Order: sequence, then structure tokens, then C-alpha cells
Amino acid sequence: MSILVVGSVAFDSIETPHGQVERCLGGAATHFALAASFFTQVRVIAVVGEDFSAQHEAVLTARGIDTAGIEHAQGNSFHWRGAYQGNLNEAQTLQTDLNVFASFQPKIPAAYVDSEYLFLANIDPVLQSQVRGQMPKVRMVCGDTMNYWITGHADKLAQVLRGLDTLLINDGEAKLLADQPNLVTAAERILQMGPKTLIIKHGEYGATAFFSERSFAGKLRQRFFRVPALPLAEVVDPTGAGDSFAGGFFGYLSAQPELTLATFQRAMFYGSVMGSFAVERFGTERMQQITRAEIDQRFAFLRELSHLEAD
Repeated sequence: MSILVVGSVAFDSIETPHGQVERCLGGAATHFALAASFFTQVRVIAVVGEDFSAQHEAVLTARGIDTAGIEHAQGNSFHWRGAYQGNLNEAQTLQTDLNVFASFQPKIPAAYVDSEYLFLANIDPVLQSQVRGQMPKVRMVCGDTMNYWITGHADKLAQVLRGLDTLLINDGEAKLLADQPNLVTAAERILQMGPKTLIIKHGEYGATAFFSERSFAGKLRQRFFRVPALPLAEVVDPTGAGDSFAGGFFGYLSAQPELTLATFQRAMFYGSVMGSFAVERFGTERMQQITRAEIDQRFAFLRELSHLEAD
């Protein structure tokens, strides 16, 4: 099985209560690909500039990630500068330099057309639709978006939502997209927009999946499922947590022989596990160090933490 992810490979400058870093490797596609690579084959489509070196690319290729779809263009790579002050669930954007990402036009190599799973990371919904249209035979499509596209590109985003199996967004984005203050009613409205399943991420409080009547062929006894976040003594950098959750979730799910409620739930647990690793260091540093054994150990701990014995 293979996942094709389309999104940003970028550099981040980040300040948190634990310190600051300048131009560390980041981007939605980067964090997603690293997390997913522990479960399945990953292919990346993105654009980078002349400041993206062989050493940066080696972070991805060392995990077996196929980087043939990363375009190298003249200029500098996408750069984001942000800070977390007080609330680690919310970043303050200080500077955004799109650079070569401003003219990004995803090109799907012929070798990628047989990808069975597609993740549309947080990019312009016009580009998301273009990629989706070129991949009509994929088994499952998941996608992400953000406030900027929700408020300024609603019509284009609506087209994307109709082509998704699963949408992954945070609770603030869900309320904004649905124009509803309550998450349950917001989820119901979003599911009516197209996605079969909605996963709402709550940061340090975990994530909730909401299922429509089209999920699992309508054979559901429950309409939502909640997975907790792993309690951590120290959160250094939350920047890649959501994309790492998505990578762990979709990576595990794509490696299973069939999609069932049980495998979906386990995938959410693995998403939570990968998100917990991502926040322990700046940028991709922690994800470059972990092993599959550590992942499974943390998964077992999280499952035990969440289990309630019957009387």
C-alpha cells in the first residue's frame, strides 16, 4: 500500500516557553510523511527552493519516503515564523513567506498514479481539487484545511469536501466551517457537506471522530468515537502535532487489509501516539529518533490508560 501526500515542505522559525529555533525543517507534508512512514510507503508532492539541501531531503529519505515528487525551484522555500505564548494549543503567526510555494502547481509523476491512498494537506482548495481530479481510482481520500481557506475560499473548499472520505480539522476550524458554536451540531453540519467521516482534533485533549450514515456502509451502532491525548510532562513544540496525528492515523489505516470500525479506532490511537512524539522536540527532531518499538509501546500504554474494566 502507498500514500500520496500533497502539501508543504517548509522551514519554520518557532518560539515557545522552552526556547526558540530558526529555520528548522517543517511543513504539513513533512510532518505527515514522517509519521506515516512508520506504517506504510509514503510519496510526497511539494515544492522547495534552493535553500532546501540534500541534508534536509535526507531526513525524509532516511525513513524510506519517496521524494521524487518534490519539485526544486529557484528562490527560497516556504518559511513560517510563529510563537506560542501561554496557550500551547494556539500559535501566533508572526511572519509568512510563501516564496516558491506561492506558485506551487502540483505535478503527479507517472509512478505515483497507482497510489491507493491520498492525503490532501492544508493547501489552496483549488490545488486540492486538481490533485483529487487526477487520482480518481484511489481507495480513500483524507484532507485538511484551515481558517484562511474556510473564510476566504468557501466555494472552492465546498468542492473539496464533496470528494473526501475523511476530513481532519481542529475544533475551532470545525465551528467556523459549520458556523455552529457546539461541536456536535457543527460535526453534523460538516458531514452533510460531503465527508463520510470527520475527525476533530482537540490538541492536548485528544480527538473525536464523527461518523455519517455513509460510514462503514451504514453498519454503525455509534455515531462518534473519542481518543485521548497522551499526558505529557513537557510539550516543547506543538507545531507538527496535528499533521503527525494525521500521518499516524492514515498511515496505520492504509496498511490494514480492510477498513472496519475497529481498525479506524486503532488508527486514531496511533494518530494520538504520533502526535505525542512530535511535540517533544522542535521541528522534526523527535520523529527522526523514534523506533516502531517505541511507538507500539506508547500505543499499548495509551490503550491501557483508556480502558475501563466492567464491574
